[in-house]
Amino acid sequence: MEETSREAVATAVQRVAGMLQRSDQLDKVEQYRRREARKKASVEARLKAAIQSQLDGVRTGLTQLHSALLDVKDIQGSLADVSKDWRQSINTIENLKDVKDAVVQHSQLASAVENLKNIFSVPEIVQETQQLIEQAELLQAHRKLMELECSRDDLMYEQYRMDSKNTSDMNLISIYFEDVQALSDELAKQLWMVLQRSMVTVRRDPTMLVSVVRIIEREEKIDRRMVDRRKQTGFIPPGRPKHWKDKMFQVLEHTVSTRIEGTQAVTREADKMWLVRLLEITRKYVVDDLIIVKNLMVQCFPPHYNTFNRFFGLYHAAVSARVKELTSEDLEANEIVSLLTWVLNTYKSVEMMGHPDLFSECDINKLEPLLPKEVVDHLLSKYIQTFTLNITGWLRKALETDKKDWHKDSEPEADQDGYYQTTLPAIVFQMFEQNLQVAAQIDGEFKTQVLKLCLKQMNSFLIRYREEAVTYKEEHLQNRQLPQCYVHYMIAIINNCQTFKESINSLKRKYSQSSEPTESDAAIDKTLSDVAKDGCQFLLDEVFLDLEHHLNELLTRKWLSGSHAVDTICVTVEDYFNDFNKIKKPFNQEMTKEALRRVVVEYIKAVMQKRMSFKNADERREGAERMIREADQFKFLFKKLAAGEDTERLCGAITAIAEVFKLTDPTLLFLEVTTLVSKYPDIREDHIQALLAVRGDASREMRQMIIGTLSENKVTSSASSQPVFRDIPVPTISMTTMTSMATSKLLK
Repeated sequence: MEETSREAVATAVQRVAGMLQRSDQLDKVEQYRRREARKKASVEARLKAAIQSQLDGVRTGLTQLHSALLDVKDIQGSLADVSKDWRQSINTIENLKDVKDAVVQHSQLASAVENLKNIFSVPEIVQETQQLIEQAELLQAHRKLMELECSRDDLMYEQYRMDSKNTSDMNLISIYFEDVQALSDELAKQLWMVLQRSMVTVRRDPTMLVSVVRIIEREEKIDRRMVDRRKQTGFIPPGRPKHWKDKMFQVLEHTVSTRIEGTQAVTREADKMWLVRLLEITRKYVVDDLIIVKNLMVQCFPPHYNTFNRFFGLYHAAVSARVKELTSEDLEANEIVSLLTWVLNTYKSVEMMGHPDLFSECDINKLEPLLPKEVVDHLLSKYIQTFTLNITGWLRKALETDKKDWHKDSEPEADQDGYYQTTLPAIVFQMFEQNLQVAAQIDGEFKTQVLKLCLKQMNSFLIRYREEAVTYKEEHLQNRQLPQCYVHYMIAIINNCQTFKESINSLKRKYSQSSEPTESDAAIDKTLSDVAKDGCQFLLDEVFLDLEHHLNELLTRKWLSGSHAVDTICVTVEDYFNDFNKIKKPFNQEMTKEALRRVVVEYIKAVMQKRMSFKNADERREGAERMIREADQFKFLFKKLAAGEDTERLCGAITAIAEVFKLTDPTLLFLEVTTLVSKYPDIREDHIQALLAVRGDASREMRQMIIGTLSENKVTSSASSQPVFRDIPVPTISMTTMTSMATSKLLK
């Protein structure tokens, strides 16, 4: 209490300090005091009211407890009186035991008298019931059967009550009514037969199905009543409970399963499309049957049966079981695709379980998958394995067919733009397209997987394609007259690479969900580029094989005396490139550039081989002028062939060399050579030595001075300029050759 008082005082001090922080607030002290007094009076009033309320409640509780105590005393007195009366009546109850036994016996006799008529008429009722069953009057037959069973059960119950251990009398009753159980079994068979044909029955005679359901419902009620009586008395009639309702659902389930299993009309041996037919028949049966259930059968069953959903589940379970059976068979690749497409797409589509006539009655999203994921994955894996083997065989066969075309005597076909091509790309990508369309029917992930496999197989195929192209070239070199259309089909092979690339990009745009390039894409692009470059190289080799003789004439005495080698070279190149125009871009442009480069390199190589050396200034002038004219010929030809911007630079190398030869003043030779080196910095010392040797008038001291000065002032090659002299070799001259040349000069 003291601590509480101190806290209250401290709080009050803080509040007062807060109110009197400024001097002008002292005038309001009286006002603050009155306000705090009012608050205190209000709080005290609320406390008094609360305490008064608590006191009133306690007073009321005490009054009620006092009343309850008086009531308990009254009850206690009443219980004492009842106990006294019960003790006095025990003897009286024991004296009434004989009367009680007489009442029980009278009740049994009364029941026996009441059932005597039925007991004596049992054979007649049995016969009538049998006739009603045979006449399909099931309701009437069941009414008679219930009468018989009621008589039998009542007799057995009375016998059980009178002497439950008297089995002989029970057996006697059972033997007398033994035909009743046979009638029950016969009626049950008729009920199950009607249920088995329920899809037909509900359309022809729905009242028959209604009667069956009513009978089963009656039996269910009797079963429940007998089970309840057994709990009270321990007695239950023979054959009870019958569980006909459970049996009804079992029959319906078996009927649905049998209907689904019976859809296979043919086998694979009789019809390759057997699975497609089976699945289509199954789809039609399921949809038709469920529509019948919705429109007709639902009205024949009580609402609490939830008939449509029950049948919907039965058909789903039956189809699932049937599909699992199919997966255990040795399915082919196309059959796996047909089955998975049907399972994953068709089944839940508007064509089947999502049919507009059924959509309002069920939620297809709640259906369990027809096949477990592991089974689907196993089938997809099996399909991939089979597809891999098949596509490898298809590609090998397509390549073999294309190779046969390469040896034909007629030119290959051309497309609408006039470019040579073969049917190989169309065949290959038609196969890919068909399989990807099939894969897309299953799902997007599997489609992507098949696309990756196609691209992987494509890369392997292109490697074999390159090897076959090399073999084709080697066979041709053994006899250049065969095949007759070697050049044309090599052009087609090059064009096929471009077609392959375009087709691959088309497939990726159409079937790939990702636009990011992959390692497989890079590998395919490289292989296609290698095949095309090899083809272009093979064609250029073919050209230069024809030019070899004429190239050997360059920079020889025969050439200097007026050879037509360059004219022949230009005509031959132009003739070949009339065919090379059938090559698609960019390969035709690259090939033209390479042809120009090789012609120029071969020309310069002829210079570097020092096939001749000029004897005097007239020969140098004549040779230089001839080289300039021939460089202009090459320039004109390759500009005509659209060799590109390198034409001037490459042909200019021949002109620059000619200027070195054409120079009349040897003292200016260093400047001319320096100009050549500045234009073509990749030229080497041995190249300069060869040029000076061909010129024929440069002394040993001059050559050493030029080479030494150039070595000291070496020009750095520009990375942007294409090298011309780098790959041109200069043959070494042996001492014997040098002696022979010197002797030849002395003799002259």
